[in-house]
Amino acid sequence: MRSATPTSGTSLGRRLSLTGVLRLRRPSEIWFKPALSSVAAIAPPNLILLALGRLDLAMYTMAGSLCALYAHNRPYAARARTLAWVVLGMLGGVAVALVTASLTRDAVVLVTVGALLAAVQKTLCDATRVGPPGNVVLTFISSASLFVPQTLGQIPGHLALGAAAGAWAWVVGMAPALVRPHGPERRATAQALNAAAAYAGTRGTGDGHTSARAAGYAAVQAAWQTLLSVPATGTRATTRHALERLVVRAEVALAAPADTDPERLRDWARALRGTGRIPRTAGFPDDAPATEELLGVDAELAARPAPLRQRLGPLAPIALRTALGCALAGYASLALGIGRPYWALVTAAALYQANMALTWSRAVQRVVGNIAGVLLFAALAPLAHLGQILLVLFCLALNFGAEALITRNYWLGSVCVTPMALLITEFTGYQEPGGLMTERVVDTLVGALVGFLAAVVVTNRRSGDCVERAVTAADRARERAARLLAEPEPAPA
Repeated sequence: MRSATPTSGTSLGRRLSLTGVLRLRRPSEIWFKPALSSVAAIAPPNLILLALGRLDLAMYTMAGSLCALYAHNRPYAARARTLAWVVLGMLGGVAVALVTASLTRDAVVLVTVGALLAAVQKTLCDATRVGPPGNVVLTFISSASLFVPQTLGQIPGHLALGAAAGAWAWVVGMAPALVRPHGPERRATAQALNAAAAYAGTRGTGDGHTSARAAGYAAVQAAWQTLLSVPATGTRATTRHALERLVVRAEVALAAPADTDPERLRDWARALRGTGRIPRTAGFPDDAPATEELLGVDAELAARPAPLRQRLGPLAPIALRTALGCALAGYASLALGIGRPYWALVTAAALYQANMALTWSRAVQRVVGNIAGVLLFAALAPLAHLGQILLVLFCLALNFGAEALITRNYWLGSVCVTPMALLITEFTGYQEPGGLMTERVVDTLVGALVGFLAAVVVTNRRSGDCVERAVTAADRARERAARLLAEPEPAPA
């Protein structure tokens, strides 16, 4: 019994280590897409409001404009649907927040509603796999809206502003389809080929082969998810079948790296840039039905996704954790006399990841990034106060920086997100920087601490059971495949 405690403590310490938490990664290959899209979606509404002298309404247009951050890795047919649902979800959360704000100014009630909204947003985003930036942007906007003085008569106009900006964000997100209609599919396939080439270059035994193999399988899985996310009809079917063959070649390379020429994979990946002809691969039948049978695509597409209610069930612990953590963080902020408890609420909402180790990492990254961001705000605030046009331009630059840097590490993106959030509060009028900075730091620390404690208290044992069942199913499938391969080949008829 004596050795149990140190072993357990050592294991916990290893899981909650600071090693590598702040390490910078290579930027995403499409980092510029959400960065440019956010600027293109935010700039016109904000500049129009500035020209009209109504920059105080910018928060409502920001609600719609920030929807342009979503779905950049999806084919355009799927992106159109996803962006539409994100805009509707954003407007729904803002509507609930504005109605609540118009009916009560009780801060405890407002925090409670904000926590419940955060739980709903987290659960729905996870269930639908909407992708980055996930629930955090939705929660930030709806929570901030709760603390804006409001009347029922103002709500339709404010929602109309958000809807108009959301429609513009949808146009911005879909505009690249006019130039490169199959861009996301081609890009995902190229990434799979390059990742497989990197693993093949190690011959399966060289330095870094373990991480290269994991990256290769992740890229192949992402490519399949992209290719199979929309039905293939007409010219889209021809394109998808050609890309499927390339993804299979990437899978073959991962299975037999020593027998693969990595340069050929890289050549195919380079050929997928732009809108040129998709390279052909040898070894597969040209007719689409035979190819689909070989790849199992028909079976994949025939399997209907589980109903939303069924997907929500396993997420109940996540919803409870989010609601509890956000509520307690907001209440703690109120108890400390902070005027913007939604900052603590949003900090808690941003922490919750797939497991405790990732949640701990996100908490550390959030605190470090926010504190560094407060220091950046201290340098920018005097300049931003020289004129509202500078306020708008700084917000645009920080938004671009956040999206450009966040794929390298979350904390680095937060360095830009924090001063942007502080500057947005000044759209209604300049405020004393010292007070804003103090409140932001305190709310960050409170939200991170209370939010992480909620993650410790509310466990999610069901996720471990799901992983165990999935691993068991994979083992059985592998055994069955091995048996089939071991059987003698049937004689031709």
